[in-house]
Amino acid sequence: MSNPITLRRALRGLSAVALGLSLLCFGTGAAAQDAAALKARHQALTARLADNPFQRRLVLDSTESTDRLSGDIYAVVDHPFAELSALERPANWCEVLMLHLNTKHCVVKGGEAAPVVEVAIGRKFDQPLDQAQRVPFTWGGAAATADYLSVRLSAASGPMSTRDYRIGFEATPLSAKQSFVHLSYAYGYGTAARLAMQAYLGTLGSDKVGFTPKGASGYVGGVRGVVERNTMRYYLAIDAFLDAPRPEQLDRRLAAWFDATERYARQLHETERSEYLEMKRSEYARLKSGS
Repeated sequence: MSNPITLRRALRGLSAVALGLSLLCFGTGAAAQDAAALKARHQALTARLADNPFQRRLVLDSTESTDRLSGDIYAVVDHPFAELSALERPANWCEVLMLHLNTKHCVVKGGEAAPVVEVAIGRKFDQPLDQAQRVPFTWGGAAATADYLSVRLSAASGPMSTRDYRIGFEATPLSAKQSFVHLSYAYGYGTAARLAMQAYLGTLGSDKVGFTPKGASGYVGGVRGVVERNTMRYYLAIDAFLDAPRPEQLDRRLAAWFDATERYARQLHETERSEYLEMKRSEYARLKSGS
């Protein structure tokens, strides 16, 4: 008979893998659109942006195939387009990524000519950095005009046979105080990742759901649920960063992200507020110390 303690440890490891596979996975599901195309998309989504279950002007879609997952969020944000220029800088993507429970460390390497955003992914509690999985994202650059912003990142491989990670973010102004943004992501996965995800979803993740309605009163589960949860987490991270982008606003940013996720507690609740804030302050202290 299996040792119960060993089994529990194995399942916790699968949980970390499952979260890591999805939370890394921003990506460009299609070629970057220009301002006119993005504005046309805003017009096409007018009804869904106005009437949705999110209590904000947001549309969330996801897709699943045999070896790839992808997702998209389109949203109206209450920020002038000029404020979104902060996302042209690789270091500020670290500030966004660090808000997630499972991001333990993030640093920009390689210099201005060829920056790499190196992300370390781990468990949802404080842990030694050498136990986290490091994934380097190549900075594909930021294209900016007077009415359009596009950012791209990519990684060739990640944990457990995952591959071809892509990050995409684009934005265009709607008015003097509002902008329309699109966050997209995609990644491929192989047999090892599929088995790990299936094990997690059959045990510790069996009761977790996404946001797309399924049936009379339920929501989609499985890997689409994983993708949708992390899509929302990262959109909320971008929004929290834009609300409080300065270094001295870290506590405000952390609290805003956690409080925003708790609005969708059925899908996103993982830990208590005090535990999250303590963990993130510790991780930021470690990050600033250079260790």
